[in-house]
Amino acid sequence: MRATRSLVSLALGALFGLGLTISGMIDPRKVQDFLDVTDLAGRWDPSLSLVMGGALLVTLVSYPFIFRRGQPVLGHKFHLPVVKDIDHRLVAGAALFGVGWGLGGFCPGPALVSLTTGSRPAMVFVVAMLLGMALHRTFQDLRQTHSS
Repeated sequence: MRATRSLVSLALGALFGLGLTISGMIDPRKVQDFLDVTDLAGRWDPSLSLVMGGALLVTLVSYPFIFRRGQPVLGHKFHLPVVKDIDHRLVAGAALFGVGWGLGGFCPGPALVSLTTGSRPAMVFVVAMLLGMALHRTFQDLRQTHSS
């Protein structure tokens, strides 16, 4: 079962990466041109809204069927968020993600796919992302140690 899950995960990840590549979402300029709603650079590109809209449509149609099953096909339970509060950590994290996405033109998925092209900006982004994740983990561990 574990090997099957790994193969399915690999295949779905590859399909996701292919979709990102075909849609042009691994090109940071395309993302930045979408976010330039003021059109200051004269290159506003609405195509990302079509990609997002397509993803939203697939999600809206498929989720009721998926959750009707009671459990995932290759898992024991669905892992859904249990915390529904909007707090300062959520808002700060979302803002940090948005600023990073706007400045760098990458979010984690497209950045990882871009690594396959040898993109230097993607490499810098992924290294910075991994360092940020390590710093966050270290900070959280230190907070838990001091609060105990």
